[in-house]
Amino acid sequence: MYDIITLGSANVDIFVKTKIKPEINKHIDHYDIAYHLGDKLLVDDLHITTGGGGTNTAVAFSRLGLKTGYIGVIGNDVNGSLILNELKKEKVTFLGKVKEGNTGLSVILPGSYDRTILAYKGVNNNLSIKDIRLDRIKSKWLYVSSMIGQSLETAESIIYIAKKNKTKIAINLSMYIATKGLEKLSTLLNSADIIILNKEEAQALTKEKDIDKILNKIYEHTYGKVIITSGSGNIITSDSLRVFTKHITPINPIDKTGAGDAFASGFVYSMIKGKSIQEAMDNGHKEALSVMAHIGAKNNLLKKL
Repeated sequence: MYDIITLGSANVDIFVKTKIKPEINKHIDHYDIAYHLGDKLLVDDLHITTGGGGTNTAVAFSRLGLKTGYIGVIGNDVNGSLILNELKKEKVTFLGKVKEGNTGLSVILPGSYDRTILAYKGVNNNLSIKDIRLDRIKSKWLYVSSMIGQSLETAESIIYIAKKNKTKIAINLSMYIATKGLEKLSTLLNSADIIILNKEEAQALTKEKDIDKILNKIYEHTYGKVIITSGSGNIITSDSLRVFTKHITPINPIDKTGAGDAFASGFVYSMIKGKSIQEAMDNGHKEALSVMAHIGAKNNLLKKL
């Protein structure tokens, strides 16, 4: 019996840093990085790490002492071997499938205030229910991060099976899933004990702007706790009866990659350990701050909260 099983993507992340200076975009009020066609640019710094919502959270839970499994698809290439070796090192049991093809890959181009990510999904989208030995999926909790295509359909089937087995469910919605709307996601939301999404995803999901209206609409479809993050803004959590707020002090992060996964891991871990909602928000924020102080989604995940 696992304490928690995570379900989601697995990537290799390549951070590419150059000395190109940001330029103001005259049409939109923010800075952009411009790469001129035909130029040959020297790379000043290069970091290769692993990422993906499924493995990021699996490693986070394992480091905090939970018996953890991971379900996803990994390619039979060099990058796949890198991820599998890391999962083994981090004491995460791989419960997914190695398939012919390329492992997911992200190229991260850091800027002065944010970054641009070129995301290649590879085999991440190809998870089939036939790829999983269902007799091995026995867990107290199931954490589901963003998946698309066939993998999303499989995730929904796994959630249904887990719920029948009285497994608690935490779901971290992505913009891709949120844009499907409340009605199409009603069954998914109703299965969740914890729903985590950012403000933009919450607005896309409900077609509302105001937080109170957003929460009211979501609670027409779920009984779970709803957590809405907002980057450097406040964190809002509701248990349907009360609303809790954590005020965030703006920081200048080294790298934001994996911060959302880190927050979600800290929050869900705290709920598993019986902590209060306020403590869970504090611990999620603490985990996210630690990750943002370093390059890479896993490099500074905590071993104690």
